[in-house]
Amino acid sequence: LNALAGSLMMCLLAVLMAAPIGIAAGTYLAEYVNHSWIGESIRFVNDILLSAPSIVLGLFIYTLVVEPLGGFSGWAGAIALGFIVLPVVVRTTDEMIRLVPSQMREAALSLGIPQWKVNTQILYRAALPGILTGILLALARISGETAPLLFTAFSSQYWSLDLTQPMSNVPVVVFQYAASPYESWQQLAWAGAFMLTMFVLVLGICARLILLRNRIANE
Repeated sequence: LNALAGSLMMCLLAVLMAAPIGIAAGTYLAEYVNHSWIGESIRFVNDILLSAPSIVLGLFIYTLVVEPLGGFSGWAGAIALGFIVLPVVVRTTDEMIRLVPSQMREAALSLGIPQWKVNTQILYRAALPGILTGILLALARISGETAPLLFTAFSSQYWSLDLTQPMSNVPVVVFQYAASPYESWQQLAWAGAFMLTMFVLVLGICARLILLRNRIANE
């Protein structure tokens, strides 16, 4: 239960931190610098971040956050997971907004609607299923990440919801129990791995259902 609570807190916090920034960045890429060299440069950097090994991100946050603060913490783990979520949301938002027909933008702008209202009331509504799918897929990805948490949140055997202290989480607990010599601990590791697999499966099904519902609504 301790590991479940820790994983849930850090994953949700990572999404809450990274998703708004990712949506804003994706909107900027799609609507303001779409065909410019700035937009292409940002997309290139985002693709590099998207394909970067998670252990590299963990080491980066270790150097940036853990060492200056003098210890592991749930905040550091959430920040590391947020760096994994961010490029996924940026890429998804960029692609989904660019798929919105230009006629919708032109019709709204011809009525004198400001650009920010076009973005929030028209583009986001049209691209919302795709953006939500990207967020769910990012959440599914970080739910099983072990390497960045080993360098940031680490783990704790004690019940604690204090984000300023080392925080237990399912991936690290599975890693530790799987490496133990005790058969009962190894069985618990298998149970944790199965639980993570089912969680990712449920998120994948939800993402598919959102896209299917949107496709049916547009037909």
